[in-house]
Amino acid sequence: MQTGPQLIADIDSCSTPHGTAAFWWLGQHSFIVKLGDAVLYFDPYLTPNAKRNVPPLLRANEITHATMALGTHDHADHIDRPSLPALMAASPQAVLVVPDLLKDRLARDLQLPGERLVGMDEGQTVELAGLRISAVAAAHEFLDRDPGTGRCPYLGYVVQGHGVTVYHAGDTCIYQGMQAALARFDIDLAFLPINGRDAERYARHCIGNMTYQEAADLAGSLRPRLTIPTHFEMFDGNTADPEAFRAYLNIKYPDLPTCIPQHGVRTLCSHT
Repeated sequence: MQTGPQLIADIDSCSTPHGTAAFWWLGQHSFIVKLGDAVLYFDPYLTPNAKRNVPPLLRANEITHATMALGTHDHADHIDRPSLPALMAASPQAVLVVPDLLKDRLARDLQLPGERLVGMDEGQTVELAGLRISAVAAAHEFLDRDPGTGRCPYLGYVVQGHGVTVYHAGDTCIYQGMQAALARFDIDLAFLPINGRDAERYARHCIGNMTYQEAADLAGSLRPRLTIPTHFEMFDGNTADPEAFRAYLNIKYPDLPTCIPQHGVRTLCSHT
């Protein structure tokens, strides 16, 4: 497992030919993805916490190369408020992509100028740093909408560029219309949560996601070139067995490649 300057050096030295993406898992739903020269931090969770089973692999002030950070929703292990100001200061070229519902509040709370945040909502697409970012609604137990504006508090992101399409689902269950919203994308790399949900967790306000079987079936519908199970192992009482996901996917959809991510280890995905 690479951490700190060693991990940063591996990211910086990694060459991704057109049609190839590289990624590194930071734990939970946090991934670094490199597309050409662009370095994307999805849901970077970098704050130490005694309840973490995996300590942070990086300090926020070590991240000087970020092209953008993308936060899917306002939970501490996804939009990590304590670490984001340092990350954005260390990477002054970076923009922070967040649900539009949260943009103004985050700009105030993180003391970031508005031009460094990009707010998105379901169905919207923006062009940033030569990449095309599309927002897809996520159903974190419920497909919620802000009652005043109808905007989504939970999102997933589809990133297209450098000949590769990446889907980071955020925290979500499957909902009616989800597959149709994603069917227009030829997805190469999909990061799907597998930790599931149940009454005990919901009673303690731990909002759930797809089960590993549901995540496998979503992959079966979308048919990515590589599917990565995520959102396990970080916290006791809110996890799932990634080997069960892999076994189920391999039996039900034997032609769909998958691998279980390893912390701080480079993995490549190709469009072909």
